[in-house]
Amino acid sequence: MRTTLRWLLSLVVLIGTVSAAGISTATAAEGSRAAATDIKDRLLAVPGMSLIEEKPYDGYRYFVLNYTQPVDHRHPKAGTFQQRITVLHKDVSRPTVMFTSGYNVSTTPSRSEPTRIVDGNQVSVEYRFFTPSRPQPADWSKLNIWQAASDQHRIFEALKPVYDQNWLTTGGSKGGMTATYYERFYPRDMDGVVAYVAPNDVVNKEDSAYDAFLAKVGPKECRVALQKVQRETLVRRTALEKKYKEYLAANNYTVKTVGSLDKAYEATVLDLVWGFWQYQPESACADVPDAATVSDDDLFAYVDEVGGWSSYADQGLTQYTPYYYQAGTQLGSPDISQPWLGDLSRYGYQPPRNFVPRDIPMKFQPSTMRDVDTWVRHHATRMLYVYGDNDPWGAEPFRLGKGARDSYVLHAPHANHGANVAALKDGDKALATARILDWAGLSGSTAKAPHDAQLDRSDTHRQRTLRP
Repeated sequence: MRTTLRWLLSLVVLIGTVSAAGISTATAAEGSRAAATDIKDRLLAVPGMSLIEEKPYDGYRYFVLNYTQPVDHRHPKAGTFQQRITVLHKDVSRPTVMFTSGYNVSTTPSRSEPTRIVDGNQVSVEYRFFTPSRPQPADWSKLNIWQAASDQHRIFEALKPVYDQNWLTTGGSKGGMTATYYERFYPRDMDGVVAYVAPNDVVNKEDSAYDAFLAKVGPKECRVALQKVQRETLVRRTALEKKYKEYLAANNYTVKTVGSLDKAYEATVLDLVWGFWQYQPESACADVPDAATVSDDDLFAYVDEVGGWSSYADQGLTQYTPYYYQAGTQLGSPDISQPWLGDLSRYGYQPPRNFVPRDIPMKFQPSTMRDVDTWVRHHATRMLYVYGDNDPWGAEPFRLGKGARDSYVLHAPHANHGANVAALKDGDKALATARILDWAGLSGSTAKAPHDAQLDRSDTHRQRTLRP
């Protein structure tokens, strides 16, 4: 009996060993086949993925793709749209960074700072409703931060089998906000978040932090000079509006959305101080003209350089309708007082509603940003925020509470809206770099890729107006 039992046990072990070996061999074979398959074929094997074009770039494969997304993730059968994404492919054995500007995706190969630090792959995502990634017809009620985060979640789930190493998400400005919202709704997807210059307008109607910031930023003489230029542009409104009218006509621009040339003119002028500190270095203070002696032509040209006279023309607004819609429904927007203008301002800071066509309905949801802010304070895990000391958008930053773990808010001295890890003080830079590498599964590594002037352009979505 014992002999029979031993024989049966031996047979079971033998069968188990053979089976395990068979499974192991099959798994290894499948892994080899996957490794041998061209990356383009693997990407296009993802259901819903289609190729727009592949562009050559030394050391990488670069793909511009469309991915089929539900218009409404709560009702996926109610219609779909094509969302444009790009993939900068390094190697499936490297970490992957999901990048978004929060606006359109660039179809020129580029590499965000975290992608360079981890020497990895990059998946860049166009934000829903920015053309061409817009459902037709457009149901604007489906443009909100949860739907956009769900877009990212589906892309991650679709590509994780291809890129199975650690994932980070990143973005600058509205892209940093987008990375934060994605983490809030899908905290199990990413291994880390790197959010640059991300505004956090928790209470939309309380914006005194921005006023306090603008009263102290940079050298006093520079602040005063900018204020005088801004005042002078409103004092000379009659003469300069003639130039503005000629400028609009010469470029076939219209101002129907804002409602009048006067409103569009003032909106551009009121952005001057904010726009200067958002994008100009302190050294540009030397270029601020003398308001008392500057000619009309030079004054008009300076405002164009800093603020951009096309910003509030219909043709300048159209591309950014999705942003202004979100600002007026969920994100909030600054409303700064600028007391130095006195009664020269006729409209004050105009609300986002003025910059969105009237046939698109809008209603503000005050609880949305409060929810995100509370979540970050109490639940942030492996999140890094980087702000520039001279950037007005950093006046209302994300903050961390007792519930946050392995998360950091760091400030780059004298940096503006282009602040990044490289601009941090040495100790903070070392900390940020080490945490990014660790979250990417590269603890103790010095994986940073060599600088590439073409790939490593600024991460921040550069605008010459009051947009994050």
